[in-house]
Amino acid sequence: MASHRLLVPPPEALRRPLSIPDRLLLTPGPSNLAPRVLEAGGLQAIGHMTKEMYQVMDDIKQGIQYVFQTHNPITLAVSGSGNCALEVALFNLLEPGDSFLVGTNGMWGQQALEIGERIGARVHPMIKEPGGHYTLQEVEEGLARHKPVLLFLTHSESSTGVMQPLDGYGQLCHRHQCLFLVDSVASLGGVPIYMDQQGIDVLYSGSQKVLNCPPGTSLISFSNKAKQKVDARRTKPFSVFMDLKCLANFWGCDDKPRAYHHTTSVIGLYSLRESLALMVEQGLESSWQRHREASAYLHGRLQELGLQLFVRDPAIRLPTVTAVAVPAGYDWRDIVSYVQDHFNIEISGGLGPSMGKVLRIGLLGCNATRKNVDLVIEALKEALRHCPRNKL
Repeated sequence: MASHRLLVPPPEALRRPLSIPDRLLLTPGPSNLAPRVLEAGGLQAIGHMTKEMYQVMDDIKQGIQYVFQTHNPITLAVSGSGNCALEVALFNLLEPGDSFLVGTNGMWGQQALEIGERIGARVHPMIKEPGGHYTLQEVEEGLARHKPVLLFLTHSESSTGVMQPLDGYGQLCHRHQCLFLVDSVASLGGVPIYMDQQGIDVLYSGSQKVLNCPPGTSLISFSNKAKQKVDARRTKPFSVFMDLKCLANFWGCDDKPRAYHHTTSVIGLYSLRESLALMVEQGLESSWQRHREASAYLHGRLQELGLQLFVRDPAIRLPTVTAVAVPAGYDWRDIVSYVQDHFNIEISGGLGPSMGKVLRIGLLGCNATRKNVDLVIEALKEALRHCPRNKL
């Protein structure tokens, strides 16, 4: 029998049926779920430590190795978004006092810098204005000056639409006895990336972009050199939940009997398994080509409207996320709201250092089509015609 009376009544909102609009998501993420992924999310849950679930996890590991193009044994999925994968990387690779070189040309470099400072690392930001990228010479100067144990670069700076070149940077890091950490959250599957061949020591990505999977799961892989750095730690990682040795064991990466670490989102892993299966069936090279063609078509249509692409150099424009300078006299919020309210399409404004400067359009996975480009261009055309404009 209850010992106290209830002081909080049942909320009336939860007596109403759930109602979610069916929108076209052309933001930098999340993206619309592929039908097969959506179907997987409706399957019944099973135990997270059963042989059947372990098989799903093993399938996922192989899928990640394919999309990352790596043979690393320490390859797994993290129960959390891309930010969580970044923390797994930094919590395990950095110790207080370590020198950490961070490419800070947008939101995600700022995030890495903040985490590094909280760990107690000696953080050295390489600051660029939004829209910029890093040359090999600039990185080499930073490596020589600061002698870091780790370099962070964002391959796909979704806050600005910049694609950072990667060829040669891993090898450069290794000549300076430095590990190379790369964020590929907004690029994986839409842009070529070759973890092993490009000398990337830790690579991570997210489920909710090109993979067309629900948010909340991320992908990560550690090279043997990165594993050696983790094994040589003088201190334990700050987080038990993000301790790589525990995660690697739970994911069957260390040839030891699997021990309980945490309860995974089994439904989320079903969905991730199916999204990776779709990428395998499509083929990476076909996916890369589709995103390249769709983004080129989008860029041309945007310029026909008289809009200016935020990233001037075509060679470093990110095919998956396009940033457009907010046209003079308009409030970006009015444009985003008009497109959503009148066309049922979601696009985004800027993020972090690009806030107020750009509109962002995502062509991610199954959403990267000419049809969707035509839809969003028509919506933008009408928004520019009807939204208020300050002519002063």
